Amino acid sequence: MSDNLPFLIVGLGNPGREYKDNRHNYGFMLVDRLAVRLNARNMRIQSKAIVLATQHNGRKLILAKPQTYMNLSGQSVQGLMRFYKLPLENLLLCYDDLDLPFGTVRLRPGGGAGGQKGVANTIQHLGTQEFARLRLGIDRPPGRMEAAAYVLQDFPSGDLIAVSQVLDRAADAAFCWMDEGLLAAMNKFNGNGSDPA
Repeated sequence: MSDNLPFLIVGLGNPGREYKDNRHNYGFMLVDRLAVRLNARNMRIQSKAIVLATQHNGRKLILAKPQTYMNLSGQSVQGLMRFYKLPLENLLLCYDDLDLPFGTVRLRPGGGAGGQKGVANTIQHLGTQEFARLRLGIDRPPGRMEAAAYVLQDFPSGDLIAVSQVLDRAADAAFCWMDEGLLAAMNKFNGNGSDPA
């Protein structure tokens, strides 16, 4: 990774108060947790995203929450990557994943979108699948519930303590990605909260 260029961590979600606590806003929640842990201030709008510029261990870090709605998230990611002239290895995309059990944090180096439309749009705009992702498991919907309805539901109140624990673990994983690289972060954090870190 280039030492003088910032890292970019993008969380996916939908703007607006009514979506704030949805499962689909897990990526936004993670960016908010990172911002709190880094005491990041000076929010601004850039490339159709809420952006916070901060630092971690002496390295510049850009935190971003696209405001385009989930399915057009790639517009913001592409705009920020171009503005900061970032290589792909400086990007970490964070989002909810139906295919992982609730409580799971999983990093991966690339691959398809797995049905996640914000990821699909980002792949389309960047013209590649080769960028790091941090996936936050939300489980499959129960019974015959449509996935689209499920992801737009709020987390149940009984899950909120676990959600907070997952966000702290995911924040640690993101910091490890910055400090030690993707492979080290994958080795330490992939799995669920009960796995040894």
